Formats: sequence, C-alpha cells, structure tokens
Amino acid sequence: MYSLEKYDFELPKELIAQEPVEPRDHARLMVLRERIEHRFFYELPEYMEKGDVLILNDTRVIRARVKGNKTTGGKVEILILEKVEEGKIYKCLIKGKRIRPGTEMIFGPIRGKVMEKDEGICVVEFTGDILTYARERGEIPLPPYIKKKIDDEEKYQTVFAKKEGAVAAPTAGLHFTLELLKKIKSKGVKIGYITLHVSYGTFKPVKVSDIRMHKMEEEYYIVSENVANMINNRSGKLFAVGTTVVRALESSSKDGTVYPSQGYTEIFIYPKYRFQSGIDALITNFHVPKSTLIMLVTAFGGYERVMNAYRVAVDKKYRFYSFGDAMLIFKM
Repeated sequence: MYSLEKYDFELPKELIAQEPVEPRDHARLMVLRERIEHRFFYELPEYMEKGDVLILNDTRVIRARVKGNKTTGGKVEILILEKVEEGKIYKCLIKGKRIRPGTEMIFGPIRGKVMEKDEGICVVEFTGDILTYARERGEIPLPPYIKKKIDDEEKYQTVFAKKEGAVAAPTAGLHFTLELLKKIKSKGVKIGYITLHVSYGTFKPVKVSDIRMHKMEEEYYIVSENVANMINNRSGKLFAVGTTVVRALESSSKDGTVYPSQGYTEIFIYPKYRFQSGIDALITNFHVPKSTLIMLVTAFGGYERVMNAYRVAVDKKYRFYSFGDAMLIFKM
C-alpha cells in the first residue's frame, strides 16, 4: 500500500483534457456507490437531500506567470509561488538559461535578483511590487500537461472564486455553474466555503519509492467558525468538493468535530489514514498517476475500488486532469 508503483496506471495522452466542457456542468460524472454509475455533472443534485452540506474552496488563481528579460538580454519567465518574508522577497520558479544566484532580471519597471536556488526553486528579491505588476501584465498559470492556450482565463477559475492566492485552480469546483448551485440550494442543501490556496506543490511529483517518505508543500487555509458550525450541526451528509477541501477540513478536525482554524498545512493523506472530519462523499477529478492527489482519493474511497474505477474511466474514455470529468465517491 505504501509503494509508489501501486499508484501508477496507463493513461492514453488523448484522454488528457486540453480545454473544459461547455457548459461547465455538462462534464461526465462517474458515481461510486455499491456499483459504478455513469452520469453527467448537472445530475449531481439527484444525489443530495435536504440537510446535506456542500463545502467548496473559494480560492482564486492569481496571475502568477510573468515574462521578462535578464539584464544580459536573455528571456525569462517566472512563476511566483509564495512570499518568503516581509518585504519584496518571493519564491519563484524561473524558466530561462543559466539562472543562478546573482542573476538579475527586469519586469517592466521592476528588477529582480536571484538570492538563492534550491531544487529548481529560486528566492528572488524584487525592487517593486511584483504582485501588482503581475495582476496587470501577468498570465494565469496553467498546469504543465495543458498544452493548449485558453481564450478566457475565467475558464480556469471557479464561478465562486473570491480570495486571491492560488497558483492552481481547485479543479473539482470548475464543474459548478451558478444555476447548478441554486438548484442544489433549493433542495435544502447548505453551501459553505473554505479557503485553501493551492500551491505549486500540487504538481510536485512523488519521487520516493515509499510514499510515507514524501514531504508535502505547505498551503495556507482558512476554515471559519460559520463553516465549522454548519458541518457539525448538519442533519444530512457532508459533501467535500475536491482534495483541497478535504485537506482543509482534516487539518481543522479531531474525532469527528470540525474546529475553526487557519494557518499552513502540510497534511499528507494516503491509504490507512483515519479521517476526522466526517466527510461522507467526495467530488473530485481524475488525477495524475503517482500523485499525492490519487493517494488521497484512494485513502477516502478504498484503494481497490478507486483504482478499478480509474481502469473503467480509461476504458470508457473519460477525460482526465484539470479540465477533465468528475467522480462522486461515497464513503463505504
């Protein structure tokens, strides 16, 4: 169960979705209960009842990809990952030739200097407000497996995205439309929002053969008192939308009770993990082989059950990854 190879599977390249389905809620939905059902995402409300609670992640992807030049003339492209400390120092990924400590770069009126470099991640000190410049001139960073440019960056934002801070979208939430949320609410389902700012670590490959040795990147999250009360006082099932919601709730829970909290989490969930927050159903996309995401999903839904569902998904030509189709997994 702890071998990395157990989370590998064959995935034809043509099943990696390069653009979202339009409209959003017309993606396919695989439902895992006693047996597998094949539905569409707009049919999700059929699985919900009055008294249920649906929790979504309201993080918003920032324009974190910025193009510029080295002072020596070569082109560079940075991906702003996170602030290191007070001031204008950030961790960045930098695409360009011969990037090393001391390298100086220009982004419009702002200069940046590489202070440190470790495992490809650079610590850069800027002379101005790089985030404001990024909002004006930067681009939304798409995952490396999406090769096609999107014509509208809102397609890589959820319709309820509110709090800026993520470098990747909470993709399970991309399937929801405002109309679908209204339909869910009209059934008497309560809808709550946590925040977890997805970091670049979500794409970080697991390189150790024993997955227990993998270290997760920190991600900032907020679970409010209102949401904790909504969950703890519910009369129905708890639906978590995406692995980010699971990680936030599990980071805020103990013995079946969710507590309000905020801070950084590096929780790593894999099979044999004992869930604390009382989640009854998980809505999620189909994930990358050998990723921490598929490990979390197998921990929740059962290893054999989920991996079999992935084999069925490949056979039935479901669309995979960020712009792909969805699963609704009920805890057994």
